[in-house]
Amino acid sequence: MDEYNILILAAGTRDKVIRAFRKEFAGQGLVIAADASPYAPALYEADKAYIVPRIDAPGYIDFILEICRKEKVRAVLTLIDPELSLLAKNRARFAENGVTVIVSSYDLCELSLDKYAMYEKLCALGMPTARCWLTKEAFDADREKGVPGAEYPVFVKPRKGSASIEINLVQNEEMLTALLHADSGLMIQELMRGQEYGCDAYLDLISGRCTSLFLKKKLRMRAGETDKSVSVHEPAVMRRIAEFAENMGFRGMIDLDLFHDEKEDLWYLSEVNPRFGGGYPHAFACGVNFPAAILNNLRGQENSAADFAYKDGVYMMKYNDIVIRSQEELIK
Repeated sequence: MDEYNILILAAGTRDKVIRAFRKEFAGQGLVIAADASPYAPALYEADKAYIVPRIDAPGYIDFILEICRKEKVRAVLTLIDPELSLLAKNRARFAENGVTVIVSSYDLCELSLDKYAMYEKLCALGMPTARCWLTKEAFDADREKGVPGAEYPVFVKPRKGSASIEINLVQNEEMLTALLHADSGLMIQELMRGQEYGCDAYLDLISGRCTSLFLKKKLRMRAGETDKSVSVHEPAVMRRIAEFAENMGFRGMIDLDLFHDEKEDLWYLSEVNPRFGGGYPHAFACGVNFPAAILNNLRGQENSAADFAYKDGVYMMKYNDIVIRSQEELIK
């Protein structure tokens, strides 16, 4: 019987993702987790685990390829943004070793990481999105013209960033000037005041079709991730998201952030991340099964087209947990 061992990089605290893969791959292949730290709790949920160098270390890809050869890995993915482009760039090297890299193209990974470039792309496609500015001068010019959204408060965030790190709510000009002076890598974004939603989508690795999609209303955020949410259906919006993701050429898992302006009844696409989102366990619990879709693709089987079948009104409520291990039990 073929084995479909999968390697999940940057496992970190994503223990629920590791558990989901173990449940679906049981009897079909091993789930192997890797992280740069032995204190990453998700490592201890995997069938096997490795401590690896940081992604910017010399020879990092060689190190990962050696794990793939040793463990007869058939597929690899990462759970963090900075590693997406690195894997995509080295797709051919993995393929030479019989390993499928589950990630979108290098260009799409780079586009998604660059928040301003993605903003420009969404505008070009006619997708409603939060207005952005690269400089205070551009923001001030639009503010003087009375351009919608060019008003305080605004968000200031890294042009290339993830996990909501260094995002600041800016109330006035003095604070904006200080932040932009201290860091040239920041951008300004319109403050979206509508209801925030999250969407998990899977784009078939073979057909490129959106075969799974899950929409949730975000009830509470914590540390850049969805902390509490409820499953919902908005068929017209979901169809448009699926069409957008297919036309862009994404593959594998993507995570999207949206806002709904209830007064204007407009939906805005705020951000696209070509990886598992922090709230994916909610989708999995509702039967939206990305690990099963991945396993089908690794077997050479296309997944059927999405019917968006899951139950409304299912709530996710995150809470903290701990992992206890002795010194001898730490992964070396």
